[in-house]
Amino acid sequence: MFRPYIVGLGGTTREGSSTEKALSLSLRAAASQGADTLLLCGSDIDLPAYVPGATSNTKANRVTAELGRADGIILGTPGYHGGLSGLVKNALDYTEDLRNNKRPYLEDRPIGCVVTAAGEQGAVTTLVALRSVVHALRGWPTPLGVTIVTSDQVFDAEGNCISPRIETQLKILSQQVVDFARLRAKADSESSVGAKRGIAFR
Repeated sequence: MFRPYIVGLGGTTREGSSTEKALSLSLRAAASQGADTLLLCGSDIDLPAYVPGATSNTKANRVTAELGRADGIILGTPGYHGGLSGLVKNALDYTEDLRNNKRPYLEDRPIGCVVTAAGEQGAVTTLVALRSVVHALRGWPTPLGVTIVTSDQVFDAEGNCISPRIETQLKILSQQVVDFARLRAKADSESSVGAKRGIAFR
């Protein structure tokens, strides 16, 4: 069976943040469904402010290379005053360097969106903003987006989710990313076979 490559990106510069724990759980769930995974968080995405045309750097090149390879992506951000954190938005701005790829930006990739925030309003407004960014980058947000209110304890010190509801939602989100990535790969394969045989798929 096809093993999709799922990249998780997000978090904060604080190691072990709630966002990082949510992404880690989602990627573990994706791995249990037969996916290969990679987490880019914290120092991985602590990049200089994106400047179009500026000389690239090793860390930024790694982020864009892994996103370009990914069959599916799970994005996680804390909600800062109703929007994405600057750290996550800046990392996503670097996808401008993928504009000339065969699959530019995040095109044709399923994108799971996860938001953590101290309150419900901030979490929901940030989820809307994150999904809008994904649309702008030509990605396909999964039907389920997950908001996590961190004023209630959701994860323990070891990173285990102690909320059955949130754990279930994160597993569903990862399942949607994996399933959609497999469907996309199957469609691409059938289209390639059809093209070789002179069959037009409409």
